[in-house]
Amino acid sequence: MVISTIIRTFALNNKASPYFLVWSKSRLRAALILFMKTRVTFYIDGFNFYYGIRRSKGSDPKWKRAYWIDMVKLCSQFLGENQELEKVIYFTATPLSAEKSSRQSAFLNANKLINGVKFEIVRGRYLEKHISCPYCHGDISRPEEKKTDVNITVRMIADCVQGKTDSVALVSADTDLMPPIEFIHQNYPNIGVKIYFPPSNYNSEVRDTLSHWRKKPILMIKSFYFFDRAHMPNSIEINGKRIVKPQEWI
Repeated sequence: MVISTIIRTFALNNKASPYFLVWSKSRLRAALILFMKTRVTFYIDGFNFYYGIRRSKGSDPKWKRAYWIDMVKLCSQFLGENQELEKVIYFTATPLSAEKSSRQSAFLNANKLINGVKFEIVRGRYLEKHISCPYCHGDISRPEEKKTDVNITVRMIADCVQGKTDSVALVSADTDLMPPIEFIHQNYPNIGVKIYFPPSNYNSEVRDTLSHWRKKPILMIKSFYFFDRAHMPNSIEINGKRIVKPQEWI
C-alpha cells in the first residue's frame, strides 16, 4: 500500500504513462527491500547468560567486567550492516538471596535507565526445590528457576506472529528452547534465526540442529572485546537517578 501510494503520487505529479506504474512498482519494491533495515530482537536467557559469564570468570578473571554491561550496546555489536536492533528482552527471575537480588536489580535497573524502551525485562520466579541427599539422605533445599523457558517461547513466537521482528536472536545454549526455534524456522521462513551461546556454554545438540539448516551457533566467548566495549561506568546518573555498580563486581 505504501509503495503504491508513492508511485501513484509521483506519476500523477509528473504525468507519467500507465506503463510507468507497473515498471516502477516492482523496481521500487526491490529498492526498498534492499535499503530497508532488518529488525533484530535479542531474547536473553538470563540464567544461562549469567552463569556462562560466571564460569568464564572462573577460568579468566577478565570476564568479571562482563557482569556490568550495557546489554543493548553489547547486542548491537553483533548486528550486520543492514540490520537494526529492535529490542533486547532479558528473561530472568529474582534470586531468593537478598544480596544476589540486590546485585541483579542494580544491573537490570542500570540497563533500563540507559536504554529505556530498547531494554525490556520479563520475570519468572525462583522456587525452593527440596531433594534428598544421595549420601546422607538429608533434606537439601535448592532454588530452581521457573517460567523463564515458557516466557521466552511465548514471546519469540508472539513477536513473529504479530510481525514485531524480522529476525530472532536467541542467547542461550538450552535445548529446551529449540522447539520454538524449530517452529519459527518451519512456519516463518522469512524470519531470520540466530543462536548465540553465552560465554563458556556449549550444546552439541543445538549445534547439530542448526547444522541441518546450514547454520552455526555464534560463540560469544570469542567476542570478549564486545563485552569490554559494552562495560558501563561504575556510577550511572541520568535525570537525577543514580545507580552504582555493586562492590562485589568491582
